[in-house]
Amino acid sequence: MKTLMQKLIQLRNPDFRFDENITTPMLIQFMRIQFMAVFRGLFVFLYLKNPKGMMLGKSVSFFNPSGITWGRFLRLGNHVSVSALSINGVRFGNNVSIGAFSRIIVSTSLNNPGDKIVLGDNVGIGEFAYLGGGGGLEIGDECIVGQYFSCHPENHNCDDLNISIRHQGVSRKGILIGRNCWIGSKVTILDGVEIGCGCVIAAGSVVTKSFPDNSIIGGVPAKILKNRSHEQ
Repeated sequence: MKTLMQKLIQLRNPDFRFDENITTPMLIQFMRIQFMAVFRGLFVFLYLKNPKGMMLGKSVSFFNPSGITWGRFLRLGNHVSVSALSINGVRFGNNVSIGAFSRIIVSTSLNNPGDKIVLGDNVGIGEFAYLGGGGGLEIGDECIVGQYFSCHPENHNCDDLNISIRHQGVSRKGILIGRNCWIGSKVTILDGVEIGCGCVIAAGSVVTKSFPDNSIIGGVPAKILKNRSHEQ
């Protein structure tokens, strides 16, 4: 049974191997959870869409599903919400995994919808993430991200002291994160930031400016700590 399950999981993750300490009761419970996730994924047939091996946790919700596209083996944890109220929708690549209680929300405005959210292949994001897409958010292939990650690709305007901030509108530049980045838990990335490929961002960082490829960054606000190529 373990061998069969391992082969099935390897369809999504070719490098997967069960640890020798995994017991039969653990495996049975794991199988039950995965079966139910695949079964719930079939409900997207109601939207006339192919689930492509989608796995859904409990109470997953979609807004404007016609604006959402996905590749093979999308996994959304319990209570994840995906809203494609936007100009260019939400796109998930192959083998994307989003942790429980996360929010993938391009925008909430009917008079000024946001741009898009695009997640590349093999992107994994932990629980309680908030991904906004007002000015556009793109995360490259092979990125791994810890819990409580947040991206905010828009800012409220506040220059006029005679008008309430909420009535001054927003500015939008977008956020771009390159491929193969490792982003720690509780990282916040603000509008206008471009993160190069191969970067590592320390837990708890607030990223307010752009950084080149292979940077190791951290702090509030974040700064370069060193470069992975050992060049200063």
